[in-house]
Amino acid sequence: MSGTRPAKVEIVDVCARDGLQNDKVMVSTADKLDLVRRLAGAGLRRIEATSFVNPKRVPQMADADAVLEGLAGMRDLSVSALVLNEKGFRRALEHRLDEITFVIPLTQTMAERNQGTTPEALADSWRSIARPAAQAGLFRSVTIAVAFGCPFEGRVDPAAISALAARIADAGADEISLADTIGVAAPAEIEEGFARLAEAAPGLAMRAHLHNTRNTGYANADAAIRAGVSTLDASLGGLGGCPFAPGATGNIATEDLAYMLDRSGVQSGLDQAALREAALWLEGIMGRRLPGQLAHVGPAPQPQLAA
Repeated sequence: MSGTRPAKVEIVDVCARDGLQNDKVMVSTADKLDLVRRLAGAGLRRIEATSFVNPKRVPQMADADAVLEGLAGMRDLSVSALVLNEKGFRRALEHRLDEITFVIPLTQTMAERNQGTTPEALADSWRSIARPAAQAGLFRSVTIAVAFGCPFEGRVDPAAISALAARIADAGADEISLADTIGVAAPAEIEEGFARLAEAAPGLAMRAHLHNTRNTGYANADAAIRAGVSTLDASLGGLGGCPFAPGATGNIATEDLAYMLDRSGVQSGLDQAALREAALWLEGIMGRRLPGQLAHVGPAPQPQLAA
């Protein structure tokens, strides 16, 4: 059974990476930098800004070096990049960066489609990366992808989370995330998954990466924080999707998540008005309305004071 909600939860915005990576609208480097600045202005202190991947496979991330160079002078902001292998990690080390995220899919087929290898080989790769990443002063976050369901293999065995999480923790990590990459999970599955993670990696910070593909993302976020998760990923406007996972649609929206948390008495530290403004700006850049709701309906009405 889930516990009580914490007093405070950290939100990591992943829009500049996960939000944009699969979109057909090519966003300029200047607009990506503006996006990060707007998010920081709304109170975000951890932002996943880009990824070091093959630009032929993910053209939207071809400007990773330029994005990180443009963010090098920003203060009071932890800038993160996604790396999928040792080559990507070496590229990351060339930049002023605060943290890295490494991804290990839980299933064989997803690992092959996403990174051209196996989960076991990726766990070994992480072991070779973990120590030099720590020596470089990087915060090390490892994501277990398709932790609740795979587009190719279907529902996964929750016991597999325990085994992989134990290997990651043994290699060394500062945080482990479970990702509902294709948005199939329901709250009970979230509770079980993070219970297994907590048992396999006791004391290690837990993070949740949730997609709202089947409209369960926000309920899952609430279940996650009740299960001991301290950090939630979200994407401005609810933008997002995985290029190697058919059917994966947007992440939960940063502005909608902040509203839900704040309304529930859980501090997010984010400025909802600034997030609304940023989401509307992003819709202009993308040329369409995005899935997030708060930007269009506004905050809840306040009671009128008696005259």
